Amino acid sequence: MRKRKWRFLIIFIFIICCLPVVIITTSSLNLNTSKQLMGPVNKRLKNELSDFEHTPYIDRQVNRFMERSELMGVSLAVVKDEKLVFSRGYGFADIENNELTSPQHLFRLASVSKLVTAVAVMNLIENGELRLSDKVFGENAILSDSAYGEIRDTKLKDITVKHLLDHTAGWTQRYGDPAFNPLVIAKRVGDEPPATIDTYLKFVYSRRLHFPPGTMYSYSNMGYMFLGEIIEQITGIAYEDYVRYYILFPHGIYDIYLGKNLYENKYPNEVKYYEQKGSIKIRPSNGDSTFVPKSYGGNDVELLKSAGGWIASAPELAKLITLIDGFDKVPDILSDKSIHLMTENGSKPLGWNKTYSGYWYRTGSFAGTVAMVVRRPDGISWVFLSNNSNWQGPGFYDDVNWLMNRILRKVDEWPNHDLFNFYDMSELSLISKPLNNNNLSHPVN
Repeated sequence: MRKRKWRFLIIFIFIICCLPVVIITTSSLNLNTSKQLMGPVNKRLKNELSDFEHTPYIDRQVNRFMERSELMGVSLAVVKDEKLVFSRGYGFADIENNELTSPQHLFRLASVSKLVTAVAVMNLIENGELRLSDKVFGENAILSDSAYGEIRDTKLKDITVKHLLDHTAGWTQRYGDPAFNPLVIAKRVGDEPPATIDTYLKFVYSRRLHFPPGTMYSYSNMGYMFLGEIIEQITGIAYEDYVRYYILFPHGIYDIYLGKNLYENKYPNEVKYYEQKGSIKIRPSNGDSTFVPKSYGGNDVELLKSAGGWIASAPELAKLITLIDGFDKVPDILSDKSIHLMTENGSKPLGWNKTYSGYWYRTGSFAGTVAMVVRRPDGISWVFLSNNSNWQGPGFYDDVNWLMNRILRKVDEWPNHDLFNFYDMSELSLISKPLNNNNLSHPVN
């Protein structure tokens, strides 16, 4: 743990110290280094790059769907044979500022964040730093601390990392979802709001489980919150930093972060979030008395982090899927064994919602957010993100899937390009020697 923490600090200091040198010597950069300096995939893309024969049809279908579903903005990405063939924004990222949606915009991923967390956990397992069978709570376990109090239910000591990953740890939502009731949880353990991960650890230490670990399935946001804490305990690094610097950055995924609760703290290219008609305000998660929208202060996105806190663009989320999809055109970042464990675990996949017959689904939603990712056996994957929650709740995913299946049945041939590797050559020439005599913007392979 200590070695990894020091290694992270040394790498960070090295990058800061060497940055001026990198800037000064860009004239001698090779093509691959120049690509890296061009930044995240999403910031290189514009809507018009996805113009092709079937774009008018796709536009009509998506716009009709948005109107019928009362969505403010949508970002769509389609991958074929591990190439980004389509990436386009629809509607408004921020209607008050007349800001239209594009591939560059970041969206809250809600529970799609669990897939990111599961990948990080499986990476630690492959590195020999963690095991699925490792115990989580109690003496000599990963999250053992006298500050959490005495364990009321000894079955808590039976919970393993795998139980958290596949939602069989023993908690249900019989009395509501604890992850979305931080004020109640804080009150029950005597903590002042806002609640922290320690608040939730005190809570589970002081309560009985609803069923013995491993005996049944019950979806648990709280379990994935604890997985984030496990990653921090094992690595000695903040959860966000570990995922970004050790999982995503090495594979060209840069513009992804843990989101913030309030609009004024959002990232510059992050969308504004809108709730469905009739939404009510609630007390803020920080305990203040003024009522606020769930999407801005009501739900504690920062507390959810490993269970639902990530924000990303559709193109970069699609790029992550190509790294864990089990296809062979792009090397996966996990072994075949790990990917098999994540997707073939009966009715309880790890990180994914549902997997069957080569179809892998991951969905996420809360106030102001709808996110859906699908990997298909025919080599096509797609990402659908919206900055507007829908009154249908989980049933809305069926409608999104219907929309995408309709589009995929119609579009029999996608463009023969890879937008993951799109670089504007006119911009590239500003930081590097001319690469050729053609200054047109085009994908570079």
